[in-house]
Amino acid sequence: MLRKCSSLIGLVKNIENSSLHTNKHVLKENILLNVERLCSIDIAKSFHFALPRSKSEDRREMLASLPVKDEGTDGERAVDIDSLIKSREDMFPDERTPTTLFDGIPFQDMPICNIRVSPNNTIFTLSDAKGSHCTIKMLRSCGIEGFKNARKGTNIAAQATAISISTKALERGYKTVRVRIRGLGPGRMSAIKGLQMGGLNIISITDSTPVSWNPPRARKRRRI
Repeated sequence: MLRKCSSLIGLVKNIENSSLHTNKHVLKENILLNVERLCSIDIAKSFHFALPRSKSEDRREMLASLPVKDEGTDGERAVDIDSLIKSREDMFPDERTPTTLFDGIPFQDMPICNIRVSPNNTIFTLSDAKGSHCTIKMLRSCGIEGFKNARKGTNIAAQATAISISTKALERGYKTVRVRIRGLGPGRMSAIKGLQMGGLNIISITDSTPVSWNPPRARKRRRI
C-alpha cells in the first residue's frame, strides 16, 4: 500500500512538471483523492499476502494454548509400577509366596483391594482375604466421588478415587494390601498409580479379567 501511495504521489509531481494543459487540474484532484483513500485504509487489512505465511505460527500458538489432552478416551500411557522390582524372578509367585510375611502379615491373609474397571466407571472395594466369603470393608467409586456422566470413565476420576480410598484405608489401619484388578477401561493404570500416591503399600497385582476363548457370534452389521 505504501508503494501505491508513493507511486501516486510521484505521478502527481510528473503531472505538475508536464506540459499538458487539458484537464490537468481535474486529473490531479482525482489522484489526490485516491491517495487519501488509500492512506486512510488500515495497513493491517491490506497485507493479504502475509496470511499464508503466518498460518503455521498461528496454529502452533493455538495448540500451545489448548489444555492437555485427556487420555480417558484414547487410552493411557504406560505407568512405571514395577520400578521397585529388582529381578524378574520377583515378579511371579512361587510355592513360598502364601506364607511369606509382609509387615508381619502372611500373603494369604493380606487385605485385597478389588478394582472393577469399565469404560463408564471405576469401582474400588477393600475386603479381607477369605475368598468367596470375604467381607467388604470399604467401597468407593468415581460416581461417589462426585464425577458425573462421561467424567466417571476418565483416568483422572479413577486416580482421584484411588487416592480417596487410600486415605480412608490408612485411617482405618490398612497399610499393605494386594490389588486385584478386573475389566478393561481408561482407569486401569491410573487406579493403581492413585493407590500408590495415596500411601498404600502394594505387594502384588493380580489381573483377573475374564477371557472368553470361544465368544458368542458378533452382531450383524448395521444397515443404514
